[in-house]
Amino acid sequence: QVQLVESGGGWVQAGGSLRLSCAASGSIFSINVMRWYRQAAGWQRELVAAVSRDGTPNYADSVKGRFTISRNNAKNTTYLQLNNLKPEDTAVYYCNADAAPDTSRSTQYTYWGQGTQVTVSS
Repeated sequence: QVQLVESGGGWVQAGGSLRLSCAASGSIFSINVMRWYRQAAGWQRELVAAVSRDGTPNYADSVKGRFTISRNNAKNTTYLQLNNLKPEDTAVYYCNADAAPDTSRSTQYTYWGQGTQVTVSS
């Protein structure tokens, strides 16, 4: 009923930038918080950033000052701007959202995108 589709991952050198996008589609009643996670090889998945419906952001300490999360509610889309990338940012980045489908408007579910690879070389 609700799908998240990510794009924008790729390969960059240290110090470079990428912009990740995640568009929600399907029979959606509402979308609450939207998040970006990442998972490096051999590591647990970690929360990178979250943005409330009104645009209030929160960031992991490791990315503060370098990454910016935003959203466009009219497009049901969240973005993650990755600046001054470091090799340790290399990971699969996953979009995540709490949303209520149109068929069950009083119930929120957590949805995940398929992930997009970000590789940062030194």
